[in-house]
Amino acid sequence: MNMEARVGVVVEGGQRALNSAHGTVVDAGARKFLQHQHQQQQHGHSSKQGLNPQIGTIQQLLAGGIAGAFSKTCTAPLARLTILFQVQGMHSDVSALSKASIWREASRIMNEEGVRAFWKGNMVTIAHRLPYSSVNFYAYERYKSFLQSILGLEDQRGNASADLCVHFVGGGLAGMTAASATYPLDLVRTRLAAQRNAIYYRGIWHAFHTICRDEGIFGLYKGLGATLLGVGPSIAISFSVYESLRSYWQLQRPDDSTIMVSLACGSLSGIASSTATFPIDLVRRRMQLEGAAGRARVYTTGLFGTFRHIIQSEGLRGLYRGILPEYYKVVPGVGIVFMTYETLKMLLSRIPTSY
Repeated sequence: MNMEARVGVVVEGGQRALNSAHGTVVDAGARKFLQHQHQQQQHGHSSKQGLNPQIGTIQQLLAGGIAGAFSKTCTAPLARLTILFQVQGMHSDVSALSKASIWREASRIMNEEGVRAFWKGNMVTIAHRLPYSSVNFYAYERYKSFLQSILGLEDQRGNASADLCVHFVGGGLAGMTAASATYPLDLVRTRLAAQRNAIYYRGIWHAFHTICRDEGIFGLYKGLGATLLGVGPSIAISFSVYESLRSYWQLQRPDDSTIMVSLACGSLSGIASSTATFPIDLVRRRMQLEGAAGRARVYTTGLFGTFRHIIQSEGLRGLYRGILPEYYKVVPGVGIVFMTYETLKMLLSRIPTSY
């Protein structure tokens, strides 16, 4: 298998639709699994071609995007709980935070806001998927060509270290580009999901209008620095853990199902990546809420000053508020992506394509 097929950092074709700049557990696990599936298509590893149908690039992008959006919709209640826990320390008494629990918060949402409140902000998440996926995919292709031309690799094959550099750097730059281009949608999603009983933003367009009016156009980019800071570590950790686990597993148990190995290693690499980068994600969420709904700013000392403020007021545990519901998304999230993607791939393979 050549380096292009091996590299776990960059998702080729439509599987890039599931690449996440924030290193979330579900996206990381699903991304690894779907990439392995795509590698099998490219290199003919499947012994039953009828069960692993070939589809074009645009169809892969579409299938991956739909699978990701559907998975996020199914796990949206856990995602909202994560956000609510992440931002609790901003305006709450620290002594009250120790009493927080997933069950207590879920019951509060049910009683005070209703069942539909578990999906607050989910429409923005779905709207975010297609532009993010498209920018990510096409930016990667451009960065890859540019880096190959700089390194003189256009007509060379087999240079493993150079290929790894191109894929790793290109994937990181593409993730940062896509995150920057679609960041306002991510910020609006956080603002909508963080609302409790008092509704300040009545919807997506009202949120955009209100933020621009109250905070200016740059208000839509609060916390972007934390987002970009998390891209590199997320990719590096996810890739290295996935490749190490898969290599060890296949060495110890070579007869195990490749699907199960990919799902398990993808989930574990996602957990590792999310655990390492969760503090950055928590800081990003809190910075996104700075000045929201006319409230006074809490953190006024920048990205690293925010880290220091949280540690001083809430301790190191404060950087991991909401990590449990994030973990709970792993198995259902990856499983839903797998089933949805495989079903769509089978349906789309019946449509003639010229891609």
